[in-house]
Amino acid sequence: MVNHKTRPVVIGITGGSGSGKTTVARKIFDQLSNYSITIIQQDSYYNDQADMKMADRKKVNYDHPMAFDFDLLIKQLKQLLQYEPIEKPVYDYGQFTRSQQTIHQEPREVIILEGILILDDKRLRDLMDIKVFVDTDDDIRLIRRIERDTKERGRSLDNIIHQYLMTVKPMYHQFVEPTKRYADLIVPEGGENQVAIDLLTTKMRSILMRRGNKEIKNNLDSTI
Repeated sequence: MVNHKTRPVVIGITGGSGSGKTTVARKIFDQLSNYSITIIQQDSYYNDQADMKMADRKKVNYDHPMAFDFDLLIKQLKQLLQYEPIEKPVYDYGQFTRSQQTIHQEPREVIILEGILILDDKRLRDLMDIKVFVDTDDDIRLIRRIERDTKERGRSLDNIIHQYLMTVKPMYHQFVEPTKRYADLIVPEGGENQVAIDLLTTKMRSILMRRGNKEIKNNLDSTI
């Protein structure tokens, strides 16, 4: 049962494309799966580009802060913090725009917010209880991006490398990496860093217990 007397806990997890931030988010989710928890991905909040021609959509720099609808993300996150449900947008990677479909999202006691630029906007940072930066070498991130985009998004190798060199890498160094200074914790090598993941989940439980979440306390006591 969600305790409406306390505000949900928000943990922000960021890093470059292919850094392992999604894996970190998923492992934290799995360790806290007995609790009221959800993951919100910033990728869902790319701008709606339905009024643009396909050729123009493909030219958009999707690694620039202006590619995201921060206002909608902040609005919906605030709704979740007030224990109000939202209709989360769905981004269609094949059409390079937002789908007409949405996903109904009920409020949860723990919200994991994951994305490349979630620490870029101060309004969003101020809503987070813990801010995490996943720090991974450029070459490893490129390899992971190639594997993901060829298998999951149907992109060609030439297209992936061209996009990486033209926008992904320069935007990472211009916009993503500088947000590292806002992080409470820097996690090297992403999902392989089990020590950092254990520390984060322990900290999450501690915050929830201090806020009077009896469900967390009871579940924690049962594991001791």
